[in-house]
Amino acid sequence: MAAPSKPITVAVTGGAGMMATLLRPYLADAGYAVRLLDLAEAPGPRSNESVHVGSVTDPEFMNAALAGVTGVVHWGGLHREKTWEEIVSTNITGTQVTLEAARRNGVDRVLLASSTHAVGFHPTHAAAADAVLAPRPDTYYGVSKAAVEALGSLYADKFGMKVVSARIGTGGERPENLRTLGSWLSPADSFRLVEAALSAAGAPGHHVVWAVSANSRGWASLEAGRAIGFEPQDNAEDFAGDVDTTTPDEWAALLGGAWAGSDHKVGIDNYPHLAAK
Repeated sequence: MAAPSKPITVAVTGGAGMMATLLRPYLADAGYAVRLLDLAEAPGPRSNESVHVGSVTDPEFMNAALAGVTGVVHWGGLHREKTWEEIVSTNITGTQVTLEAARRNGVDRVLLASSTHAVGFHPTHAAAADAVLAPRPDTYYGVSKAAVEALGSLYADKFGMKVVSARIGTGGERPENLRTLGSWLSPADSFRLVEAALSAAGAPGHHVVWAVSANSRGWASLEAGRAIGFEPQDNAEDFAGDVDTTTPDEWAALLGGAWAGSDHKVGIDNYPHLAAK
């Protein structure tokens, strides 16, 4: 693939996390210079990658890290339910600090990680409509992603930036269960999303899109993504033979799945066993 003309340098927050780890080879192979920002040191940087250790909540760190950058992929943040204080500090304040640092450095293209959980109490079938669903969060985490979208809207309208809020279904190397056969975003399609969001083409403004692949069992309209040039190509169905499709998904009626259920508690980590992974 030929090296892109713009953006030349891309900063990726959450650079040591799962989504960034899966994205990195595509960015590097396409010729981008990549800055990996995280509290943890991203392992094994390639020659066109640089590692920057610090917090998205630290304005001084973020202002320095985004100097000379032409696009930002904001994957950094907490990715499951936590206390209100933790969620506000990392996900909401961290996004505001990131957007403000981008603005101060003249960066006018930003991709924000929103989530299905920002609209988790909507029925799943509602996602098939081309119209953008209004926030209906299922957790404090979902509230934070609705706030991420609101901040993206503010910075786009106030400062003429192009900001894309991507309502991510399920990231990962491959789908792992029946639900994710519909919600999976492949690593290659996450790269296609990044290229569409950070492209110089397309009008400035705030764009809310579904970040899912072209899954045969997909429930989301892809039209908003196509409007900014995001055309997913992968299909979770290619992995269906390795997934248990015989057990019904009891939470299939709601976009938030189990997170919208009474057993998923607000303000606590419902998956402490994942902390060490």
